[in-house]
Amino acid sequence: MNILVILFPLALGLGLAGLGAFFWCMRNGQYADLEGSGWRVLQDDDLGLDPVEDLLDEDATTPPRGKRQHA
Repeated sequence: MNILVILFPLALGLGLAGLGAFFWCMRNGQYADLEGSGWRVLQDDDLGLDPVEDLLDEDATTPPRGKRQHA
């Protein structure tokens, strides 16, 4: 029975801390854009960010230097 003296205020304190954190997140706009980051993943605007891939693409389309091409 003595443990209830500790657990009951502790449970109330944790519950109030969680509720306070939730209201703080709501006030600061943490939940304002729920779908935006999901759509940003699908956007294809990362062209030119990978130099290794660009070099591989360039090597595939241009002939090697120093060698003749036969027509």
